[in-house]
Amino acid sequence: MIGVAYVQATIAIINANHYHLDMANNDITLASLKNGQSGTIRSIDATDPQVQRLMVLGLVEGTQVQQAGAALGGDPMEFRFFGSGISLRREQAMRFIMTRDSGD
Repeated sequence: MIGVAYVQATIAIINANHYHLDMANNDITLASLKNGQSGTIRSIDATDPQVQRLMVLGLVEGTQVQQAGAALGGDPMEFRFFGSGISLRREQAMRFIMTRDSGD
């Protein structure tokens, strides 16, 4: 697991730089991934305490994440990273800015 101090330092950096989508770099949100697509987290809007808890679980910059499925209405969505799965609400997934992997 990732330490609390690391997450707090990461949050400070993210809040200082703030996040934005860069369409030229193929950036999307985690919520935009389709079933089977994967990407790497580039930045995070960590202003939501629930998102900060997800960061402790390993959803931090540089993590490769794959969309593994979704409920019928599209919410919640299931993602895989580091060999584990997690279900996120679309609202939470929209706070993670990704660079889509080139093979998808």
